[in-house]
Amino acid sequence: MRGFEVVCEVEPPTRPDLKRVRHQIGVMSPIADAFLIPDNHIGRATVSSVAVANEVQAMGSRGIACLNSRDRNLLGFRRDLLTAAAYGVEQFLFVHGDDPAEGARTSQLTVRTMIEQARETSYPGCNPFQVGAATRLRAVPRWKAEADFLYVQVSYELDELLRWRDSVSLDIPVYAGVMVLASAKMAHNLAALPQLTIPDTLIEAVERDQDAGVDHACELILSIRDSGAFDGVHLIPVSRYRQVAARLEREL
Repeated sequence: MRGFEVVCEVEPPTRPDLKRVRHQIGVMSPIADAFLIPDNHIGRATVSSVAVANEVQAMGSRGIACLNSRDRNLLGFRRDLLTAAAYGVEQFLFVHGDDPAEGARTSQLTVRTMIEQARETSYPGCNPFQVGAATRLRAVPRWKAEADFLYVQVSYELDELLRWRDSVSLDIPVYAGVMVLASAKMAHNLAALPQLTIPDTLIEAVERDQDAGVDHACELILSIRDSGAFDGVHLIPVSRYRQVAARLEREL
């Protein structure tokens, strides 16, 4: 039987300095089973997710490199796989990617073709790559269900997650998305997104007390674990990783 895992997302650097990301990894290592590194997230250039995943592994943890289809043609993707193999990075999360702040989106690759290419790629002396995909709270296409693991979009309600989990049949590890609401401004910005539902009571709580977002995220993680419906969580602590680590270290 698989155990419950906490996969912590770290903030990759936008400058050539790994000091802050090393600090995040060190602080969250006591509660994290692995670290996920985003790839040019929010349409901004960041240090390579494969390079940061290698840094994670050098610090004694498991790194999962996120790669988006937005920025890659086939040759660039093959370069990333070769680099990962050289570093010993074996796990990937493939995503579509947010619209870029500058420049244009490429159109040669999709998440599906990236999974297919990774499956077809092997190097002597290297383990096969493990590849995952992401899903919203809706039906899961067959090709995503055949990935090695699946990450579910962020939710702020356990019942919403459980209803979705009951609606799908999946034989792969499934990780629920949990994001800390770090401020009232962030709560209002996210609440405006059509794919997210944030309870008004939670927004009001964060308006009164900035730590309410940390408390809610930690309690939701424990409830997801106790439900037995998921194999783990994909935790996005944002800027509150110290507080989240301190709270979960006592309770996980």
